[in-house]
Amino acid sequence: MLNWAGKSEAYHTLQSPSFKTLTPCPQESVDFDHSDNIFIEGENLDVLKILQKSYFNSVKMIYIDPPYNTGNDFVYHDNFASRLDDYQQQSGEKDENGLLKKAFVRNSKENGHYHSNWLNMMLPRLHLAKNLLKDDGVIFISIDDNEQAQLKLLCDEVFGEENFVGQFIWKSRQNKDNRNLTGLSIDHEYIFCYSKYNNQRILNGAERKVEQYKNPDNDPRGLWVSANMVGLLGEDQRPNCHYDLINPNTGINYGKPKLGWRYDKNTMSKLIEENRILFPKEPSGRPRRKVFLNELNSELPNINSIIGENIYTTNGTKDINELFDNKFFPFPKPVKLIEELLKQTTKQENDIILDFFAGSATTAHAVMQLNAEDNSNRRFICVQMPELTDEKSEAFKAGFKTIAEISKERIRRAGKHIAENNPNPLDTGFKVFKLSDSYFKQWQSPNVEDLAKQLEFFIDPVADFAEPQAMLYEILLRLGLKLSVKVRLENTIFWLEDENSKRYAILLSEANEALFNQIIEQQPLKVVMLDRLFNGNDALKKNTELQFADHHIQFLVI
Repeated sequence: MLNWAGKSEAYHTLQSPSFKTLTPCPQESVDFDHSDNIFIEGENLDVLKILQKSYFNSVKMIYIDPPYNTGNDFVYHDNFASRLDDYQQQSGEKDENGLLKKAFVRNSKENGHYHSNWLNMMLPRLHLAKNLLKDDGVIFISIDDNEQAQLKLLCDEVFGEENFVGQFIWKSRQNKDNRNLTGLSIDHEYIFCYSKYNNQRILNGAERKVEQYKNPDNDPRGLWVSANMVGLLGEDQRPNCHYDLINPNTGINYGKPKLGWRYDKNTMSKLIEENRILFPKEPSGRPRRKVFLNELNSELPNINSIIGENIYTTNGTKDINELFDNKFFPFPKPVKLIEELLKQTTKQENDIILDFFAGSATTAHAVMQLNAEDNSNRRFICVQMPELTDEKSEAFKAGFKTIAEISKERIRRAGKHIAENNPNPLDTGFKVFKLSDSYFKQWQSPNVEDLAKQLEFFIDPVADFAEPQAMLYEILLRLGLKLSVKVRLENTIFWLEDENSKRYAILLSEANEALFNQIIEQQPLKVVMLDRLFNGNDALKKNTELQFADHHIQFLVI
């Protein structure tokens, strides 16, 4: 078991509720009303907590590229008990313009809790991420040597050692690095892979190479290749596979290999009878078996654990430069690398891919690009903190004040480029949401002196700064609906329809008997409205409850 300083507090952080919500930002989105892709700007711990109900057991693949804890990067603050604005001001995260200036705290290698701080940051996020995975879901985590040992043990605890699929090695550096004083050029990174439940084939496999299949003897069974028949075990372990193999037509004895043959005598005799054995002309040769292409099962060959052949960090930089004509983001992951992971795990329509350390939004780019290549409909959810860019950086000089702004602009440009070069209709848009305080007042445990004040405060639970559309999405999340749910506004009624064609009606600005009758005609599954819309008319409220109950419509008043 892996223990470290602060582990119990990390579990407390995991279990503490979030009182935040997500505010829609249509003006920063592309095709907000129709796109199923999501970009969320905000601290990912709170965001993951907010998504728990709506996206529980819904995500097919998670890819994250967290801070590697090199001593020069950072780990997240996790003290979010107070109001978001208050906390950010107290911790110095916001500048005079209200922008985040310190999303992380530096984690120096000289710090006695160097590994502990990083593990405290990762533990709650991985637990929350696991909840979002489907039963056949998979998570990939990029890491380097600084924390790979600790990450393996942490993931064994969170996901279960039995669900460890493998550790990919990616040769990330094309040229040797001569800066390391040890004389070793570190040219690789790791990608850990865990499944939620490892009870089936997890990865799709590598593409089958069929060009090697030929039919030089015009065998009516079609294309074939020759396969090795040498055994795998010694005679003491598989004695029935150790025998002399003789060609019945020529009498040539080919003897037996040190490890015998792969098949026992009866199986070998059947293969000879079916003309599946290729006998050499010389006794020194080694007989081989014909393997026919049309007899192979549907499963593809296993993928190699060495991943991303001829794909380097420089390719990721090139991906960015082609969109921005400048180097705005250091060491981004290449689109092709993420595409390889997507091909291994996603094959169904509407698979959801989550990246909650989105960085420059390579994952979003890769999802859209692969959809264009195989005409599929994967959807992404990307989460990125609005961390300030360095004032000396090219990104800042170009007007990008935060990493999140770079992320959003990359998705816009990549989506436009992909759509222009693909004739088929594609979802290259995305909805933008930002982490914010709840639009409903949060109950604070009162003392005797201020109990009456608290009760008066909660006569109307709606916050003073609340707006209908913002409240709509908070209610939507509380109902367990996804952010991609279809929304239609008609006669002040917000109509929602989920992926299962279930409908909901939300009333946030007006309520009267005419609207209630209109809703009853449409027969939604549930109706949600603000209590203040009854204007204190308890008789109307009771009558409305009875009306909806008579028509088997669930009714919820806030």
